[in-house]
Amino acid sequence: MDLLTQLAETRIREAIDRGELEHLPGEGRPLVLDDDRNVPEELRVAYRVLRNAGVLPPEIELRHEIASVEALLARLAAGQREHARAAQRLAALRLRLSEARGARSIGFDPAYQRQLLDKLG
Repeated sequence: MDLLTQLAETRIREAIDRGELEHLPGEGRPLVLDDDRNVPEELRVAYRVLRNAGVLPPEIELRHEIASVEALLARLAAGQREHARAAQRLAALRLRLSEARGARSIGFDPAYQRQLLDKLG
């Protein structure tokens, strides 16, 4: 058992001995765990902390923003200035999402890709 696990176990045992963990909501019932099997194991704890804090992971925030820009594009008539700006914004968001996944969707040099993101974003 590593040092951190030992420390956590000691603190939990002390709290139990002092009675601090009695009469808590859900006491005596099994925990309801979230289905996170699609989240990479190394990200599960971080995503759970973010979710408990009411914050979405960056990739999910990007997906929500992409969906809202796509909806905006659907409402705008092609050829309008706003349509062109929204299309540029959508391209930048998709590029950021691709970058967040560690993929290069287009074969740009990384420095040029960063300049492009800055220009479009």
